[in-house]
Amino acid sequence: MEIGTQIKKYRQDLGLSQEALAEEVFVTRQTISNWENGGSLR
Repeated sequence: MEIGTQIKKYRQDLGLSQEALAEEVFVTRQTISNWENGGSLR
């Protein structure tokens, strides 16, 4: 399982939106979206 797929699965399991997860890990919502869609992990 790819890292983006894992991030999305666990985020959904916790009932978090991309915005809520972004706030928890101090990144933007767009960064979460990029991670989940296989974009850059930097």
